Amino acid sequence: MSGFVEKPEPLQVPGLVHLHTGKVRELYQNEAGDLVMVASDRLSAYDWVLPTEIPDKGRVLTQLSLWWFDQLADLIPNHVLSTELPAGAPADWEGRTLVCESLKMIPVECVARGYLTGSGLAEYQETRTVCGLALPEGLTDGSELPAPIFTPATKAAVGDHDENVSYEEVARQIGAETAAQLRQATLAVYTRGRDIARDRGIILADTKFEFGFDEDGGLVLADEVLTPDSSRFWPAAVWEPGRAQPSYDKQYVRDWLTSPASGWDRRSEQPPPPLPEEIVAATRAKYIEAYELLTGTSWQ
Repeated sequence: MSGFVEKPEPLQVPGLVHLHTGKVRELYQNEAGDLVMVASDRLSAYDWVLPTEIPDKGRVLTQLSLWWFDQLADLIPNHVLSTELPAGAPADWEGRTLVCESLKMIPVECVARGYLTGSGLAEYQETRTVCGLALPEGLTDGSELPAPIFTPATKAAVGDHDENVSYEEVARQIGAETAAQLRQATLAVYTRGRDIARDRGIILADTKFEFGFDEDGGLVLADEVLTPDSSRFWPAAVWEPGRAQPSYDKQYVRDWLTSPASGWDRRSEQPPPPLPEEIVAATRAKYIEAYELLTGTSWQ
């Protein structure tokens, strides 16, 4: 069992229809039929949306995504139409709201990996493959792969695990042409992001993207992109294969939840407890540090 510890009641805004509450985002539709995405400060870990929020997290994710969309604009179009607040929206939505094109979303998590860790490492240790792709012997936690690989997953409901699948299975589900488009776009965007991050002293170990088709059938990059929620960012200066790497994300939260200090048993069906103030502060600082290092600008 997992999901929301305390599922929030979505705010009702005149002129907007609430469509969906995700782990982090609230999704609305405006009268023009466009989507309005609002990034909250919620945080998820181990398939639970936690009861404690991280101040500014939603704004960091939104502003970093906008920065990346600009860096990627020559590679692929994105879904952002406007950052203007809808009329009647609360002031707290400022900086965390995107008005987006309504797309026909493709039900595949498009994961690119340039380094071996996480679920990819677990699969490699059992089979020497990731999503059916054979990898060389001798790789370990944090090893750089010979070349980036496309390792898709099926999208899961809130509280469920995304399931890694083979490229062949994706092609069977959505068609060979679309699968090939996704693989090409995913690896192109990952490579651009990896190179930009590397210039700033950050390793982009892996990341996931979501894509959809516009009215003309063109492929469009959607949701968030290359944020600490959707990516693993490691400080390049201390990268060392063979161990877990320090990271710019919610690792503080994961470490605390699995420590004796939390008193929480991950294998139980009990929801995780609230986070201590120092864990919240340290996690917020990591998100902001990632933003500042990548964009080269100070967090406002």
